[in-house]
This record gives sequence, structure tokens and C-alpha cells, in this order.
Amino acid sequence: MNNITSLCVSLATLLVWPVAAEEGQPGKATFSADQVVEKSHQAFYAAGADMKADVTMELITGDGKQRTRGLTMLRLNTSGGAAQKYFLYFKEPSDVRRMTFLVWKYPEKEDDRWIYIPAVDLVRRVAASDRRSSFVGSDFTYEDISGRDISADTHKFLREEKLGSNDCYVMESTPKETLDYVRRIAWIDTTTYLPLKEEYYDLRNELARVFTADTIENASSGAGRGEIPTVMKRTMRNVKSGHRTEVTFKSVSFNVGLTDDIFTERYLRQAPSKWVP
Repeated sequence: MNNITSLCVSLATLLVWPVAAEEGQPGKATFSADQVVEKSHQAFYAAGADMKADVTMELITGDGKQRTRGLTMLRLNTSGGAAQKYFLYFKEPSDVRRMTFLVWKYPEKEDDRWIYIPAVDLVRRVAASDRRSSFVGSDFTYEDISGRDISADTHKFLREEKLGSNDCYVMESTPKETLDYVRRIAWIDTTTYLPLKEEYYDLRNELARVFTADTIENASSGAGRGEIPTVMKRTMRNVKSGHRTEVTFKSVSFNVGLTDDIFTERYLRQAPSKWVP
């Protein structure tokens, strides 16, 4: 092999396998950029076969005014984990009580989303074009709640660095279509693969939103199955307006035995009492 060919092979290897293996260091292995993002998505959005959690959402303005929303979240992995279903039921305050959000996620295909608005007794489909809209007035979008299809972006490894005391892979994800942002930079823990921080840059390539994983704890994954590192508190902050949304997960349980029939339009108007008391 001549020098030029050898150099080309080396460069190609770096592009395809950007995360270098380091022998003897747990959590560090050789993965492609897509694989790192895939593992992060699995850790953050798809741990366990299913999940149930009580959630508090705090909407906080730049001058400190606060609104609180309480909800129950149910999530089921289907088709061997290749697809997912989400059911979110709002309990408080009174103006959103009984509002329900349902998502059917598919690999490499537009998701189906429905929202039930009890004030007008209306079930409405959430259009694909609305997936980047604010989720019930928060700084999270509809897509942020259930996750973005990995194949919709081009992923690139930037570097490894510490974020606080955590070793992180720093990844850049660029949407393949025109959205409200041009790139996302993520700091992914090299051991848990949870995203510890994400920065979203708008169409002017200016920092627009910042996500942080504020508290991580181990949650039970069922009898004899060990524990799962889980982001119990997370924040999305709008850099320009100063508005932020703090989301706290409580009573998180994995592998609780959710069934497919829960995630249907039937339960949008009347939540399943076994899982949403």
C-alpha cells in the first residue's frame, strides 16, 4: 500500500469510527457517531421494556413567574424496541386536567400524534409539521418529549471532554431537512450514554435553547433486573427569552407490564384507571 492510499484509508477510518477505543477504561469503546447517538437515544428514551412515571413540569418566566403542571407518563417499547408508544395524562392544574397526549413512534417514518382537549371534548391529530411546536406552552417541543428519529439527522463526533466530573462524547447532529434549528451539540456520558447537555442553534447559527440533565439517579428496573440510570430532573432553557421549563420525574418504574391496548384512542377521553389513578 503506497503512502497516499494509506493516508486515505486512515482518514476514512477516522470519519467512520470517530470514538477511539481506550483499553482498560470502562464505558469507552469504538463506535461510529450514529451508534453513539443510538445508544444515547436508547438510554434516555427507551430504557426497559416499558416505563411509568409521575411528572411535574414547571414553566418559569425570565422574571421568575411560575406555572406548574402535573402529569403521568406511560411508555411502551414495541416491535422488539424498534417502535414506541407514549401516553401522557395531565392531572393539574384545572385548565389542563384530563388533557391527554398519545404518540406512536416508528423507525424512519413520521410519528403519529394525537392530543385530547377536554374543554371542547376534541381529539386532534398533531400534524407532522407541528412536531417542533411548543409542547403545551413549555420550552420542550412535541418531538423533544418522545425523541427524534436518529436517521433524520447527520451525526458527527467532535471531541471527548469532561462536563463537570463526567467524561463525555461531544456530538453534533445536523437535521437533513429545514427545521427551527440548524444543529444540535450534545454532551453524552461515556458510561451511561445519557445526554448531560444539549445546545440547539437557530437558523442564524445562534444559541437558542439549552437542555441540561440536572439530576441522575438509579431507578428500579423490576425484580432481579438491577437498576437503570435515569434523568430525574431536566431543564430546557430558551436562551433569548430567559424562559425555562424544569421537568421532575417521580415514582419512576420500569418493566411494570404495560400492554399495547392502553395506547389507543379509546383511552384518550378516559384514561386507564389501573395506570392513571
